[in-house]
Amino acid sequence: MTNEKIKRIGVFTSGGDAPGMNAAIRAVVRTGIYYQKEVFGIMRGYEGMIEGDIVKLGARSVGNIIQRGGTILKTARSKEFRTKEGRLKAYNNLKKEGIDALVAIGGDGSFTGLHYLTEEFGIPAVCIPGTIDNDLTGTDYTIGYDTATNTAVEAIDKIRDTALSHNRLFFIEVMGRNSGYIAVNSGIAGGAAAIIIPEETMSFENLMTLLTAGEGSSKKSNLIVVAEGSKIGGATELAKKVAERSDYFDIKVTVLGHLQRGGSPTYFDRVLASKLGVAAVEGILKGQTDVMVGIRNSKIVYNSFDSIINHVHEIDQESLRIAKILSI
Repeated sequence: MTNEKIKRIGVFTSGGDAPGMNAAIRAVVRTGIYYQKEVFGIMRGYEGMIEGDIVKLGARSVGNIIQRGGTILKTARSKEFRTKEGRLKAYNNLKKEGIDALVAIGGDGSFTGLHYLTEEFGIPAVCIPGTIDNDLTGTDYTIGYDTATNTAVEAIDKIRDTALSHNRLFFIEVMGRNSGYIAVNSGIAGGAAAIIIPEETMSFENLMTLLTAGEGSSKKSNLIVVAEGSKIGGATELAKKVAERSDYFDIKVTVLGHLQRGGSPTYFDRVLASKLGVAAVEGILKGQTDVMVGIRNSKIVYNSFDSIINHVHEIDQESLRIAKILSI
């Protein structure tokens, strides 16, 4: 099965960190070693690739990291890598270390960078989807999404306690600049009265109608979950607008922010990252390149660059329907 031309595999994390990245690194390293390949960690993503910040990793190098959040390889964004000159520097450093295949762990920006390296220099490469937003098509779940959503639900549960103790309306802002996955599922799990996401066209007037209905039925507390990319405004802006229209509720705002990026990954993210890490290395050794590995209906799949970039991982409409039914 193994491609004997590939001797050394480089692995790196890029873009925003996500819980489970360390589990993916561990899986890539140990799978590479299992197939008698050498594995090198590239520090700080494409920035470290340009600077030649590359270290050899062994099976013990990745011991005791599966439960840790963040990424031991660090991550950074690189303006220089966006230029062909920067990518040439990166490739020369890979050649210097004898690295002849790459595994990237990150989102669409990471995959795009990997695509350019493959297209310009012919280096085999596979991307593992690591982003809390779950916004990449071609996979049912991305690494970090489950942990981030669980973190949001835990926060919502605690906020509900104080909302019930007072006549309060809480606007809770979760991450999701272009994707409402965290908002929709944490909102359903947390019993939100409304969920506002980038993909849906809920107007401010729709929101006021919903809140007014709550006043009429003497609802004593409301939780509104807002994705940060909401088209009608973030949590702070919406809270201000509602306060100008109604004095029924004592309005409070909680922005969860980067709290959702941290923490120990859930069992689901650890297992997902492990499966995708193994599949990434095995895919490369079978000749896969310029693809993102994913999981669809519990099966490993490989998605071409063109099938992923500029395509949207659409929100499940059934989840939106359920959220509306349960919000009364």
